[in-house]
Amino acid sequence: MQELAQSTGPLIETSKKYPYQPEEYLLQVNDIIEVNIRTTDPDLNRLLSAVVFEPGFNQMQAGGQSVGDVFFMNGYSLDEMGKIELPLIGEVKLDGLSVGEAKVVIENEVKRFVKEGEYFVRVRLGGVRFSALGEFNASGKFTILQNRVSIFEAIAFAGDLSRVAKRDQVLLVRQYPDGTQIHKINLLDRDLLSSEYYWLKPNDLIYAEPMKVKEIGAGGTLVETFTLITTSITAIALLLTLVQNNN
Repeated sequence: MQELAQSTGPLIETSKKYPYQPEEYLLQVNDIIEVNIRTTDPDLNRLLSAVVFEPGFNQMQAGGQSVGDVFFMNGYSLDEMGKIELPLIGEVKLDGLSVGEAKVVIENEVKRFVKEGEYFVRVRLGGVRFSALGEFNASGKFTILQNRVSIFEAIAFAGDLSRVAKRDQVLLVRQYPDGTQIHKINLLDRDLLSSEYYWLKPNDLIYAEPMKVKEIGAGGTLVETFTLITTSITAIALLLTLVQNNN
């Protein structure tokens, strides 16, 4: 048995720190938010209340719905005008605002009915929704119930990239208030960790392109494709040899 080398510690290498560059998300049309309003007046609470998603609410209780579906059914969706409609309060325009700013706007509306200090307002995004298309092991549309989701967490949630995916040329389609933009991302570049593309935003779409090897063979990797081609050539050569010997 080979003798173990003298230990110099378990850590082999540590990279430099890559500082986060968080960019505050601004609400857009079709976003879904949770709005929870409570006051000291029980009667007023009944008027203001809507079905609220509870953390313990599981898929069986939802009749087979996913947690993302529960938020869609019970949250508030910004309509094409960027507004939501709250019980008793009515329509409130929230697009272009951060979650914190939206909370302040709703609090100002609540103040019309109760005194300062006699209410509680909570506003949260209904998770981070994103789509994963192309060379993923489990492509589709997903919702992760977290405030922040990194691009690597999203890829893991979609079953990881397939073996023929271009990891250095992943497309990120992102919606902005004034339009949609496509970014080509290199997942192998460490500087991604400190870029604005490290954290996903709601409604992002990740598209993984296949490598050229997929276009020229049925193998999952270059080695498999080369082996397949070599085997095919060898089989054809043997067949031609047999035909010639028979002649």
